[in-house]
Amino acid sequence: MLTYRHTVAGDVARVHVPATPEELDDFVDWVRDADRRGPIALDTETSGLQMFSAGYQLRTVQFGDSQDAWVIHWERGAYFQYAALFALRRVRRFLIHNAAFDWLVLDQHAGIPVEGLAPRTRDTRVLAKLLDPRQPGEGGMGAGLKPLSAHYVDPSAPDTQGDLTAVFRGLGLKKEDGFARIDLDHPIYNLYAGLDVLLTARLYPRLTAELERREVRPELVEYEHEISRMCALMQRRGMIVDQDYARTLADRLAEEADQYRAVAARYGVEKVGSGAQVTEALTAMGETLTERTKGGALSTAKEVLLPLADLDRDWQRIGAREPNPLADAVLHAKRAKKWGEDYAGGFLTKLSPAGRIHPTITSLAARTGRMSVTDGLHQLPSSDHVVRRAILAEEGHVWISTDFQAVEMRVLAALAGVRRMTEGFRDGGSDFDIHMYTAQLIKGAGATQKDRKLFKGAGFGQVYGGGVETLARQTGATQEEIRRAVSAYSRAFPEIRRASARWQREARATGFVTVSATGRHMPLDRDRMYAVTNYQCQSAGRDLLGQAMLNAEAAGVMEYCRLPIHDELLASAPAREAQEIAREFERAMTMDLFGVPIVATADIGGRSWGSLYGADF
Repeated sequence: MLTYRHTVAGDVARVHVPATPEELDDFVDWVRDADRRGPIALDTETSGLQMFSAGYQLRTVQFGDSQDAWVIHWERGAYFQYAALFALRRVRRFLIHNAAFDWLVLDQHAGIPVEGLAPRTRDTRVLAKLLDPRQPGEGGMGAGLKPLSAHYVDPSAPDTQGDLTAVFRGLGLKKEDGFARIDLDHPIYNLYAGLDVLLTARLYPRLTAELERREVRPELVEYEHEISRMCALMQRRGMIVDQDYARTLADRLAEEADQYRAVAARYGVEKVGSGAQVTEALTAMGETLTERTKGGALSTAKEVLLPLADLDRDWQRIGAREPNPLADAVLHAKRAKKWGEDYAGGFLTKLSPAGRIHPTITSLAARTGRMSVTDGLHQLPSSDHVVRRAILAEEGHVWISTDFQAVEMRVLAALAGVRRMTEGFRDGGSDFDIHMYTAQLIKGAGATQKDRKLFKGAGFGQVYGGGVETLARQTGATQEEIRRAVSAYSRAFPEIRRASARWQREARATGFVTVSATGRHMPLDRDRMYAVTNYQCQSAGRDLLGQAMLNAEAAGVMEYCRLPIHDELLASAPAREAQEIAREFERAMTMDLFGVPIVATADIGGRSWGSLYGADF
């Protein structure tokens, strides 16, 4: 038996590495005893991050408490696997840092289903995100095991990933293949594998004590673990890729990118990614650029170029000006390259042997708790059908998209107690249009579609905190028109400004932290206190979607769900049952928030996701 000793917070902890089947008996005895004492920390070492890819390997499984860790070499085969499986099946409570990853690894490569392991798990990453959801660059410590352990357990806690990367370099291995190729008996590899569970075991009681001290509701902790479990199950299901279409699309988009780059070159821009070249050319064409990057240069970001090309955020014509051909070419060249390489090409490089992609769904991504989906699938423009056409429902299935209706404004009305807005949502019927309703309140019965668009922008400015300049770019209105619209909006719905002031006062009294309707603690930046309305609304909207997922599971239809995207649940359902399943999703997403009805509409498409956006398949 190899045993490594390491000092953690002044205590000598031990990492045991059984080398023979006989030495596994000591591990089994320890499991029985440790399971009686309390939760056991669990971790895995694998050949990489893509657990659904061909040739992926589970190398070790680690178990530990505050004093002892055991590194079981799964890769050695039968006896070692039997011992690890004994623990995985017997232990009543596990502690895992970033549990969704290990759930899926053990599901796919050890035969331990997520459904059985998740209910026995507490995830220290989830607990940390509930304490402080900020990333290091935002003033937080992030959710990595190293910084959390250094703060709560031991300031000298080793950076296991960083030290292993240095070991890989010393062995002539690259980081991306080091975990797969390092010798299973390498002492640093085994020591750091064991330290991760030792640190997790020591981190857990400190995080739970801090959650209790800050009065974070236990129900929120339980809820977040349920959401994490459902997201892991969606990732496990994955989505089928139409490989022939994706290859053709990648080639076509590469040609399109070249065509638009050629247009840009006619205006003197040889590299569409060069901000300096684009700035110089646009200025020479008479355009005025005012926004700057963090480095002080004039910005040519998408948000700046879209209005110059007379395009809104969904790449639809605004009709406010003559489109600048260079801005249009730069935007389309970059988009074609991104869609061709990151999406169509990316789908093909990330395929599982079954022809699926398995996007990672992070259940706690933003400060507000909002979820994110990898592979760019939550960033596609709402009008796109080209990329979505590459993603297929199951054989014999169709796609169902169930989307909250005007949820941002409904949440704002509910949280801020906006009387006239609430009355409109309650009494307006199924075809109620909050933005035209607002325009008519302010302008009278003769309000036009232009008025509607203007007050829609003003309303979203209340929710998202957009400034006059930003709203003018997005709507095509002048800044003076936006100023007048925002003022009129505030007069029509004075409760919004009062609620924002109240939330800001409460946040200042609690150390610049605003608490959501569900008890989520969200730190605010001192110089962006106005963002409190956005945080409150976005967080409540996210938790409405989480509740909808729980409702859908209770109704028996969550098994069809593939992705949560912003305010939408995307499901693959048997064509013959699609109408019934769509109605169940609508019911799951229909609820009441402080007297404001939250409603949803389900759209049924065809075999491809793009069919919901106009694709013909």
